[in-house]
Amino acid sequence: MKKLLSITGILFLSFVSVNAQQKLLGGQVIDKQSEEPIPFSAAVLKINGRGALADSSGKFYLHLSQWPAGDTLVISAVGYKPILFPIPEARDSVFVLAKMEVLPPQNETVVKAKYNRALWFWKKIISNKPRNDRSRYNSYSYEIYNKLELDLNNVNKEKLLKNKLLHKFDFVLDYVDSTSEETSFLPVYLTETLSDFYFQKSPYRSREIIKATKTNGLDNESVVKQLGGTYQNINIYNNFIPVFDLQFIGPFHNNGDNYYNFKLLDTQYLSGKRLVHLRFVPKRKGENTFEGDCWIHDSDFAVQKITMRPSGEANINFIKGLSMIQEYRLINDTTWFQYKDRFVADIAPLGKSRVGFKGRKTTTYENVKVDDPVVSEEIAKNKVPEEIVLLHGSEVKTDSFWINSRHEELTKTEEGVYELLDTLENNRTFRRYRSTLTFLTTGTKDIGNFRIGPWYYWYSGNAWEGTRLGFDLATNRGFNKNLYLHGYAGYGFLDKQWKYQVNAKYMFSREPWSYLQVQYMKDFDAGVTNSDQLSSSNIFAFLLRKPNIPLKYQILTEGRIDYHKESKSGIAFGISAVRQQYDPLLNLPSKSAFKNSTGEALNNFKTIFSLRYAHMERFIEDNFFRTSFGSDLPIVELNYTHGFPNILKSSYQYDRLDISVSDYLKLAPYGSLSYNIFAGKIFGTLPYQLLEIHPGNEYYYYNRYAFNLMKRYEYVSDRYVGATIEHNIGNGLFRFIPLTRKLKFRQFWNIKTLMGDLSPANQKLNFVDNYPFKSLDGKLYTEVGTGIDNIFKFFRIDFVWRVSPNSLPAQLPSHFGLFGSFRVSF
Repeated sequence: MKKLLSITGILFLSFVSVNAQQKLLGGQVIDKQSEEPIPFSAAVLKINGRGALADSSGKFYLHLSQWPAGDTLVISAVGYKPILFPIPEARDSVFVLAKMEVLPPQNETVVKAKYNRALWFWKKIISNKPRNDRSRYNSYSYEIYNKLELDLNNVNKEKLLKNKLLHKFDFVLDYVDSTSEETSFLPVYLTETLSDFYFQKSPYRSREIIKATKTNGLDNESVVKQLGGTYQNINIYNNFIPVFDLQFIGPFHNNGDNYYNFKLLDTQYLSGKRLVHLRFVPKRKGENTFEGDCWIHDSDFAVQKITMRPSGEANINFIKGLSMIQEYRLINDTTWFQYKDRFVADIAPLGKSRVGFKGRKTTTYENVKVDDPVVSEEIAKNKVPEEIVLLHGSEVKTDSFWINSRHEELTKTEEGVYELLDTLENNRTFRRYRSTLTFLTTGTKDIGNFRIGPWYYWYSGNAWEGTRLGFDLATNRGFNKNLYLHGYAGYGFLDKQWKYQVNAKYMFSREPWSYLQVQYMKDFDAGVTNSDQLSSSNIFAFLLRKPNIPLKYQILTEGRIDYHKESKSGIAFGISAVRQQYDPLLNLPSKSAFKNSTGEALNNFKTIFSLRYAHMERFIEDNFFRTSFGSDLPIVELNYTHGFPNILKSSYQYDRLDISVSDYLKLAPYGSLSYNIFAGKIFGTLPYQLLEIHPGNEYYYYNRYAFNLMKRYEYVSDRYVGATIEHNIGNGLFRFIPLTRKLKFRQFWNIKTLMGDLSPANQKLNFVDNYPFKSLDGKLYTEVGTGIDNIFKFFRIDFVWRVSPNSLPAQLPSHFGLFGSFRVSF
């Protein structure tokens, strides 16, 4: 070695009883980021020349007749920076813990030859995938132990001691692990699960029985179920491997030689099996690929161990370091099966040198059985294709149970996590800080059995109400596990009117989801609302509104009863009875323009029958609501509405059909694509409030569900069909430019199109009294857009063009618009 590199190993001295004539120099070599042993690394005395190879656990030993004082121990491993350790004064024994850093990406010269042995070897791995991949089996089962740990890293004890907000937490600093010479970390959370897992290939079925959980205050059952083995399996033989919400091209992709260069390094023997060391590095910069190495059994070309890290310029956010390690072993003479899985991620949301997080997931597999009749017997109990059963009492297992049941013992650091968490839970100051932080980030706060918020709706303003103050109050599951009560009130100081809502929801079942809800409200009609829509009662809304577009306001008074029931097959059914009264206030046709003889103008009573199909949709619950993680098939929704006259002074009889099909597709390595296809037809002559008001956007904040260059109430239809498509490409063309590749910019395009029409009868009824809307008359409305995503990891800019129709409303001076939005993703 021509250059001396800085010492990153950590020295631990341990004196042992040995023969006085023999000296012992030993150690263990581990990866600095993942803390995983590096097998078969080399340890050599620079002057003496004696050396040793580490075993499969990264440990090595040198037995010496004389102590090599003044010599230097050189520790090296392929793909890592060498470590130079000066030998101290005479000792009987020394044990070195060497934490090795991965070498930065290098421009290695690729020698083209007629015969590439490494490529031949890789092709043998690919051709043997069908016999080594566990998907070859019709069924299998195992006991799975999952351990997840979260640490704070880059912890500076001196700065924390000086922080006045943390002076009551001095005891926490006793748990800071400062064994590293460079950084310290504080273990803050640990969770464990123990499950029995069963899998059947055809027809696809999986069943997980969670026998024991240790989640330290996490009592959300829907979250606990995500911590088992059903959703955390990574198969390294697959073409694409998930890393958070991204898809990376695996080294054993069927066309992996188009993305990777391979190199044979050396061979070693383990338990009588000859293993070949294969290294892989990306061919090109900026692609979502891995770099790393693996040990392959040379007779059946099965993976024995693999370590993968995202390539240096992969387009992934907040990650300072990430390692994925999998180990396999023989369960019989010919069958290799995974027995250990490690995932270690250093997450640095504030920058690499600031406080961040280190997440560690360790999964081990025992009692593996393949094509066993027991699997079929357990799978037969399933009511859905994927079923997770959380056994009663799984959260109250004793310490002795865990000691006997864990697949591997906890380290002293991990044992300290439980002690720390118990101490913090009994600390009033900590609980107060945690509650305050939750309130600021989520907007809500639990006080006993009640929940207040979101706070960002408490203060707002608009041209009609002036300053508006409001307040929300709801119950949580501490009040009643099945009954949810909620209400809010807001007061406008200009119009001097109260707006309010009260509702009650009773849950009959959470699996499958089933409830009855009753609601009454009087407030501004928000029109089409969704997760991207800025409400007029949001504190941030008035800052982002486009200028010179007339404000449009109307009050909606609505009472409704909803019943919703789902089945385990993914089919959901709903029925609603709704009474609505509209009162236009500003820049909309007034109530007097719609007088009729059958009832009160703009008074509507309707029933809605809905059907929805979402195959194996996953959810996370919070209180009495839930967030969808999507479905692996398109989601189909069908709604039929019938309006009844002469009920509670209602005026309108009509029928309406609406249908939509939506999906989110991962198109690795070409990013992801989402689409929504929708259509509808209204039978009847109705005021504009009961027609299809196509969603427009009057803010500079981009709304993916609306037409962003369309004003609200610009177009109405009684029959329509349309589609929205967005393709998020990833870094796309930006990966070819060094600056944009470094900034991790991402590329996308989208198109939104709509065809609508309005019958002559509905035009005659609605085009009155300075009306702001019009009909598309069977023509297309189309927007196309592109832009830059992932700016500074959080922001997105959309460039949108209104392609058709050519005519523009007076308030829109151009066919082009520039929009911004905020998002967080890996």
